[in-house]
Amino acid sequence: MTPREIHGGLYAATICPMRSDGSLDCASLERHFASVLADPGQRGLLLNGHAGEGIFLSRAEQAEVVSIARQAAGTKRILAAVSAEATAIAATDAQAALRAGADGVMVFAPFSWVLGADARSIVAHHRGIAEATGGAPVYLFQGSVGSGIAYKPDVLKALLEIDAVVGVKEGSWEVKSYEITRRIARAARPDVAVMASGDEHLYTCFVLGSDGSAVSLSALVPEMISALDAHVIKGDHAAAQAIHTKIFDLAKLVYAAPGHLAAARVKACLAALGRIASPACRAPTPGIDDAEIERLLAALRPCLEGA
Repeated sequence: MTPREIHGGLYAATICPMRSDGSLDCASLERHFASVLADPGQRGLLLNGHAGEGIFLSRAEQAEVVSIARQAAGTKRILAAVSAEATAIAATDAQAALRAGADGVMVFAPFSWVLGADARSIVAHHRGIAEATGGAPVYLFQGSVGSGIAYKPDVLKALLEIDAVVGVKEGSWEVKSYEITRRIARAARPDVAVMASGDEHLYTCFVLGSDGSAVSLSALVPEMISALDAHVIKGDHAAAQAIHTKIFDLAKLVYAAPGHLAAARVKACLAALGRIASPACRAPTPGIDDAEIERLLAALRPCLEGA
């Protein structure tokens, strides 16, 4: 079996619906999961990541999200992100997610690493989580170029020496860096799934070669991401490029500066479509104003017309 068949595939990086007071809206969360998983192209869900506002959730809330997803997902796979600064806290978060039903964990770089992280700390953090979770599948997150949390080639090679590592969410948002990550992984660990993550250039990554994806636009237009993947696999590039054009126009608005509002923008779209009850995010994230929502919906409409 290929890395894609074992550990890869298409995963929707889901959002976490909330009420205006910041509490979890579990009913909307159930509907959200059901809507995303209704697309047969989605292999599973990535929970509690940047799109899912995992850093705003307590450990108990993170586990509750996983538990609800487990009920909705059936035999589909669930990956849970952990983002804590301290290794011990991240490891305990990972253990709680696995007990709640996650099939694997994705280790997001602590935000303090934006200031610069020692390579030994990066490797020790991942190794500590892997050891604490007893060999459960671990996925790396390769950060965007220029963010300060993109792992350099020597660090990536060291991370791939951790036996529990089975996949990489490749979020460089740059084709050259994506290709470098892919080549390093293929040389060091051909069994590891390298999954594209830059929504604006998914088409390019799929053409270069990918073991799937893990993107938040799959939480909004999962059928479009599945269709793009399927067309590339079939070699129907005219159809793939047509989808890419629509995705690009939407993605450049969703991920526009300031980037930390991406989850709020996706929520605003989902609320406007009636798929969740409220676009609310937990403080201090502000809401999206009406003018921006109109621009988002204008870019979203072509994506809803069919893949």
